[in-house]
Amino acid sequence: MSRARARVISIANQKGGVGKTTTTINLATALAATGKRVLIIDMDPQGNASTGLGIDRHQRELGTYDVLFAETTVEEAAVATHVPNLSVVTATVDLSGAEIELVNAERREYRLRIALANSALNFDYVLVDCPPALGLLTLNALVASDAVMVPLQCEFYALEGLSHLIRTIERVKRAFNPGLDIHGVVLTMYDKRNNLSDMVAADVRGFFGDKVYDTVIPRNVKVSEAPSHGKPVLIYDLRCPGSQAYIHLASEVLKREKKRLTA
Repeated sequence: MSRARARVISIANQKGGVGKTTTTINLATALAATGKRVLIIDMDPQGNASTGLGIDRHQRELGTYDVLFAETTVEEAAVATHVPNLSVVTATVDLSGAEIELVNAERREYRLRIALANSALNFDYVLVDCPPALGLLTLNALVASDAVMVPLQCEFYALEGLSHLIRTIERVKRAFNPGLDIHGVVLTMYDKRNNLSDMVAADVRGFFGDKVYDTVIPRNVKVSEAPSHGKPVLIYDLRCPGSQAYIHLASEVLKREKKRLTA
């Protein structure tokens, strides 16, 4: 498959604890279950996406750092997971210093984009799990991406942080990547017992309209437990509300992709 057919989507929000990694892992798993070939690129030095897919640290010989700095191809760095059709480029310990090294690097904003362009990229979707900061690693992800998915926790300060991210995305579009689009906003950690969740959801939908996915990811114990077992929640407990929500989210993503291609 040519590079042009691989859709690169960053999962980004500068705020931590909003469900970026959980969304990346489980959306990727749900897409893979439909027969799509999916790659996760773990851009977060914490490496939670790699851990959540059961990739032990001693298995991470090559990773995102090598792709950014050592001219390692994506294919060389990608590791197959126990989920059929799903691979991951892991975050190794070296990635923790990448933010500083990028400051003086040549074409520092384009490192990931160049690496993807130089790879065969035999995938249908590439999902980039961004760190919880708007630094050079996240900037590399946005410059390399076709679209951004924004997980947004249903809490009081959610919209305040989101407006900052939207401004950053607009700057990236103007300066580096005119084709970058917001794929959608996904509401996470929704608690139907909490009136605040409904208020935040209504505010976000009022502000972003149909950019907000219909699917809402609920607070769910199984979703929280799954990473400690090195499994996506869809593998850990397929029938739990969290798993079902991510299946619905993947369906929405595919519908939007089909609509985009038709348009």
